[in-house]
Amino acid sequence: MSNELIGGLGVLALLVLLLLRIPVAFAIFSVGFVGVSILASPGNALSLLASETYTVASNAELIVIPLFILMGNVATETGMSRKLYDAAYAVIGSIRGGLASATVVGCAGFSALCGSSVASALTMGRVSIGEMERFNYSPKLSTGAVAAGGTLGILIPPSTGFVIYAILTQQSIGKLFLAGVVPGLVLMLLFVLMITFLAYIKPQLAPQGPRTNLQEKARGLIGAIPITVVIMLTIGGIYSGIFSPVEAAAVGAGLVIVYGFATRTLTPGTLWRSTRGAVITTTTVMLILIAAHMLNPFLALSHIPTAVGEMLMGLNLGPYGILLLILLTYLVLGCFLEGFAMLVLTMPIFFPVITALGFDPIWFGVLVVLTLEMGLISPPVGINVFIVKSVAPKVPLGDIFIGVAPFWLMMLVAIALYVMFPQIVLFLPNTMIT
Repeated sequence: MSNELIGGLGVLALLVLLLLRIPVAFAIFSVGFVGVSILASPGNALSLLASETYTVASNAELIVIPLFILMGNVATETGMSRKLYDAAYAVIGSIRGGLASATVVGCAGFSALCGSSVASALTMGRVSIGEMERFNYSPKLSTGAVAAGGTLGILIPPSTGFVIYAILTQQSIGKLFLAGVVPGLVLMLLFVLMITFLAYIKPQLAPQGPRTNLQEKARGLIGAIPITVVIMLTIGGIYSGIFSPVEAAAVGAGLVIVYGFATRTLTPGTLWRSTRGAVITTTTVMLILIAAHMLNPFLALSHIPTAVGEMLMGLNLGPYGILLLILLTYLVLGCFLEGFAMLVLTMPIFFPVITALGFDPIWFGVLVVLTLEMGLISPPVGINVFIVKSVAPKVPLGDIFIGVAPFWLMMLVAIALYVMFPQIVLFLPNTMIT
C-alpha cells in the first residue's frame, strides 16, 4: 500500500471521527499517532509525541490565549459587556433597526476583549435578545444579528483563530492581529448596513425604538469608558509597539481584574469561575495544537500535501482560481466541521500551495479566518446558531438559520472586497510592523 493511499485513508478516517462527534483533539491525535506508527514506527510516534508536546507547551506566545479569555470572562462578570451594549444602544438604538445594530456594535467591542465568537454570541445574546423582544423585533432578525455579530470574535483581535493560524504556519501573531482590525470593522459596518436595509424595506422587522436625550447618551458613553480604556491600552499597545501580544494580554487581564475589585463587581468566587473557564478553554486549544503537531508529520510522510499541491497546480486555473477553489473548500467543510479542526486538517495541505502561488500569508490568514467565521453560522452545524438557540429557546432553530442568511451574504461580500483590495487587510501590518 502506497504512502499516498495510507494518507488518504487517514484523512478519511479523521473526517469520519469528526462527523461522529469524537472530540476534535482526540480524533486528530488518534489519526496522527496511528499514521506515523504505520509510515514510520511506533517508536518514532512515541518520540514525536514527547517532543511535540513539550514544544507546544513551552511556546510562550500561547500565553495570550488564557489571558485574553480570562479578560473576557472577567469583563462579563463585572458587567462591562452590558455597559458596552448600553452605550451602543444610547447612540444608535433609536434609529430603525437600531437595537440590532447596537447588538452588532456591542459584539464587535466585546470581541476586542475576549477573542471568542462563542463567548461574544452568548454574552451579547443574554444582554440584547430580551430588549429586542420587548420592542417587538422579529425573532429572525434579533437572533440572526446576535449569531452573526458574535462571529466577529474570531476576526477582531485578539482572535484565538489568528493565534492558532500563526502557530500552525509560523506567522507573526502581532501582524495577524493588526491585519484583522480593518476587515473586522468593515464587516461590522456591512452587518449594520444590512440591518438598516432590512428595517427600511420591512419596517415590521424592527420597529423604531425610543429616542434617548443627550443626558442618556452621555450616561451610556461614560459607562463604557472603562472597557474602552482597556481596549485602547491592550490592543492599542500592540498596534503602537508598546506591548507584545503576550504583554498586552497580561495588562488587559490585570486591568479588568483591578477594575472589578475596585468597583466591587468582582468577588473571589466570580474570579475563580472566570479563571476556571479560561483554563478549560485553554486546555482544549492546547490539546488540539498538540494533536496537530502529531497530524502534520503523518501528512508529510504520506506526501498528501505535495500530491494535492501538484493536482491544484495542474488544473491550470491560475492563482486566483486556485485561491477560489481553496476558499470554496473551506466554505463546504465549515458546514460540517469545527473551525479549529479545519485549520489543523487543511493548513499543512493548502498553506504550501498558497505560498508557492506568491500570496501573502497574512492576507490569506484573514481570508481563512473569515471563512471559519462563516462556518459558525452555516447549517447544519453552525455552533453560534445553537448558542443563540440556548439563549432564545422559544425561537425555532430554522428561524435562526433564516435570520443569519443575510449576514452570511455580507461575509461573502467582505471576502470579495478583501480579495479585490488586499490593502484593506495589509495596510496596518505593513505600515506599523516592519
